[in-house]
Amino acid sequence: MSDTALGAHQPLISPRFIYRLTACAVAMALGTAALNLVGRTFGDRLALAGHSSATTVRHLLIGPDRIAIADNHIRPEDQRRDGVTERLDLYATWPSMQGYSTENRRLFDDVTHPESLIFLQISQSTMSRDMSGRLEPIYRQLFDGAPQPAPAGLIAHHLKPGTGYGDDVFYTGRLESGADYVVRCLPASDEIASTGADCMRDIHIGNDLVLLYRFSARLLPQWQAIEKKVSSFVTERLNRP
Repeated sequence: MSDTALGAHQPLISPRFIYRLTACAVAMALGTAALNLVGRTFGDRLALAGHSSATTVRHLLIGPDRIAIADNHIRPEDQRRDGVTERLDLYATWPSMQGYSTENRRLFDDVTHPESLIFLQISQSTMSRDMSGRLEPIYRQLFDGAPQPAPAGLIAHHLKPGTGYGDDVFYTGRLESGADYVVRCLPASDEIASTGADCMRDIHIGNDLVLLYRFSARLLPQWQAIEKKVSSFVTERLNRP
């Protein structure tokens, strides 16, 4: 019988080919399942992005001051521990001042709404005056040009060239207590470009601490409410036994 005749009686797809095809399909299916599992696991970790929803309260000592704060308010993972520390970096939702949770995770992840968060940094004080105390002896000497009206009763001040503050704008006002209020903000720009740290203010708090807090310029009209809530938030957690 000729080779041509033999070829005419052989199956077009051999059993060996079918076996190999089936094996490849099974391997691909297993690989896809494994990839999905790893993807879900990694995706969950990635979604946390360093956040923690744990409410474990940490007891920390900064200089002579003690502070009790939950994990979900502490930004860096390596600061979520008990003991002595030089600095504590925190964040909270605005205006509720809540920590991170699965329910409010969108507030922490949505960069288009920086006004949803307030950022805080607590450290031992290194200066005898906070921003309010530096207004008359320092900042007032650097202001340049006529002051301009700003949101919610604030007054905007531009600074002389070469002062080291760039184009930043200082806003001053009067707190309900009668004390001066001073906040430093990045120059006004497209509102879309606003970040959660456009404006910065520091205040003395506790026995020997300085609280530096940052917020979006979109929240500037709420400056008095922010001052109250931020200072109360920290004070309530200070020097607990």
